[in-house]
Amino acid sequence: MKTLYLIGGTMGAGKTAVSQQLKKDLPNSVFLDGDWCWDSSPFQVTEETKKIVIDNICHLLNNFLSCSVYENIIFCWVMHEQAIIDSIIENLDITNCDVKCISLIVDSDNLMNRLTRDVQKGIRSADVIERSMARIPLYQALNTIKIDTNNKTIPMISDEIKQL
Repeated sequence: MKTLYLIGGTMGAGKTAVSQQLKKDLPNSVFLDGDWCWDSSPFQVTEETKKIVIDNICHLLNNFLSCSVYENIIFCWVMHEQAIIDSIIENLDITNCDVKCISLIVDSDNLMNRLTRDVQKGIRSADVIERSMARIPLYQALNTIKIDTNNKTIPMISDEIKQL
């Protein structure tokens, strides 16, 4: 049986780092970051671009799911609404697949520290802080497994997910 890990969380929660660690830790795994399917300039959020991104994500995930080589498929993205998660899952062939929907949770102090460091390093723009902070409470309403990332290392979080 395959396992599909859908890992959500606000920007700065550690989705990409944790997913990269899981890819190393789990056998026969593949990783897709949803941001790779929406890397445009200028970044434009319209109904058309949202539809294309979901379609691209589902197409890639279905290809990974149908590939006999991969046992563990890891996907991460900012999935702050249940409708986003549902629209992905309903377009996947998850026959013989265990789906684990996970939200990485971070408190405002830890998130502020992480994002401020990223802004200082030039990894993120300053406007991301306000948007990310506003999304923190949204993750509690989702039908996902909540993983607290506060004051934990990436390997610790990966180990917690592997035990699910």
